[in-house]
Amino acid sequence: MRHLIIYAHPHPQSLNGRLTQKLALHLSKNGHDIKVRDLYRLDFNPVLSLQDMEGQRAGKVADDVRKEQEFIQWADCITIIHPIWWTGLPAIIKGYIDRVFSYGFAYRYDQGIQKGLLTEKAAVIINTHGKSQAEYEAIGMDRALSLTSDTGIYAYCGLTVKRHFFLDKADRATDTRLEHWIKQINEVYDTVFIA
Repeated sequence: MRHLIIYAHPHPQSLNGRLTQKLALHLSKNGHDIKVRDLYRLDFNPVLSLQDMEGQRAGKVADDVRKEQEFIQWADCITIIHPIWWTGLPAIIKGYIDRVFSYGFAYRYDQGIQKGLLTEKAAVIINTHGKSQAEYEAIGMDRALSLTSDTGIYAYCGLTVKRHFFLDKADRATDTRLEHWIKQINEVYDTVFIA
């Protein structure tokens, strides 16, 4: 299978960076084709401009956006890896979605009815956050995050979300805990995606 990993964290040796490296290595060892898009290393411009908006409606996108859309078209599975900051997506990944998951590419309206265009593609989301899962569950943040990203972005665009990992207390993660998470993640790919 063809796997696109979209990674958003400024530090390559962060927990998110290590998860990205381990997943790419695991998938590659198991015969999958892998492409990793490190948004910070790419210095991806997350700002949706008026020119971007006008171009989307006319079916014309900037070169950097077109390149990312080609990677998405290539992929069978898109994995998005990033931390949860301020109970949401880091600005760079939100801007990536604003610009790359554009009208006419990721979704459109047919006679007023919204239609996702990224059907036939799977998605896995891997997020880290500092709070405990119990704290997020108590305030409904786990459901809110799933609703806004899984339903409001990815499913809206036609992607089938296979799994959303919320890796809690990430700022205190031990090597043992990291290995446990890597094992959990690899098991999902090994059972859901066969090369």
